[in-house]
Amino acid sequence: MDETFFAPCPRGLENALASELVLLGAIAPQILSGGVFFQGELSLAYRVNLGSRLASRILWRIAQQPYRSEHDLYAIAYDINWTHHFSAQRTLRVDLTATRSPLTSLSFATLRVKDAICDRFRAEGQPRPSIDKQSPDVRVHVYLSDKEASLYIDTTGEALFKRGYRQLSEDAPLRENLAAGLLMLTNWGPDIPLLDPMCGSGTIAIEAALIAARQAPGLHRNFGFQKLNWFNGQSWQRLKQKARDAIRPAPKSPTIFAGDLSEDAIGRARTYAAHANIADWIVFSASDARQREAPAPTGIWLTNPPYGVRLEDSETLAVLYPALGATLKKHFAGWHAWFFSNDLQLPKLVGLKPERRIPLFNGALDCRLYGFKMVEGSMRRVRQTPEVSS
Repeated sequence: MDETFFAPCPRGLENALASELVLLGAIAPQILSGGVFFQGELSLAYRVNLGSRLASRILWRIAQQPYRSEHDLYAIAYDINWTHHFSAQRTLRVDLTATRSPLTSLSFATLRVKDAICDRFRAEGQPRPSIDKQSPDVRVHVYLSDKEASLYIDTTGEALFKRGYRQLSEDAPLRENLAAGLLMLTNWGPDIPLLDPMCGSGTIAIEAALIAARQAPGLHRNFGFQKLNWFNGQSWQRLKQKARDAIRPAPKSPTIFAGDLSEDAIGRARTYAAHANIADWIVFSASDARQREAPAPTGIWLTNPPYGVRLEDSETLAVLYPALGATLKKHFAGWHAWFFSNDLQLPKLVGLKPERRIPLFNGALDCRLYGFKMVEGSMRRVRQTPEVSS
């Protein structure tokens, strides 16, 4: 019997995620704002967690029923045979979100679901699972609409954008699954030269290299399903070995380029690329984006420029953006240039007319992916005044 899963993703990537899930074996994708429902055998959770570049996590739905009160939630959760899914020795966390729920306290509703799970273990003669809000073995997600309660077991654990290569603690301005989505939206492919001239810690370039190398994004991390009772270690190892066998070696002349004004940022990017085992796919350089020249006759420029938050940042960007536009016009004829930003003034400041504006969200930030086609002669030529003979 097919199971039902839900894969949340950054808003704006739902259609791309649905296509990706089908390639990974998902059945009957249903697109909603912020994610995709799909069907498949339980073992599909292995393949999708291992191979999805766009999903944030993979939730397995185990119950869906009408409710009107906290008592109803308790009854729904208690009715589930939790000992069938995981052992009492596993630590537990319950998260609850709601849209137009009639309940007055979501915190109390969350507590009632926790109580029901623990009480069911006690009723089965098992000890109560311990609660761990930081690094739980098992995560249960509850979603409340105005009429229905849906309960999910998280098969992922740590969010899927945490590939495992970013081992230093930092908040990257661009999550890995969003970077992979940007690459797909630009129609970039491994045979097309790519440049991120303001790469920061290298997320776009590294995600591109993982795609080019055909390396599964989840190959070097663990997952929540490994803590569930139905986990089959032999099947999982066979799947991982098949993924390892699919990896391509790096070319002698890489076509993925990444630069940044900060040498520290380039150092971190190189370190992360090495952790991801794709360092040989990328040419890194400490360089000024305003002075870059095209590394190939055609290609894709894709970058996530700094956002202007403070007044002094905005003033700096008002100078930076026109300079970037001038560089593109002068040196990148034949390229497609893409900027991902929440600055709605970016096209005006860059001095170019976008041929595409794709709405996306970076967390809560309302952003756009702007696409510009650079053509020959986009730099205005200075008209030569003919000499007048005396």
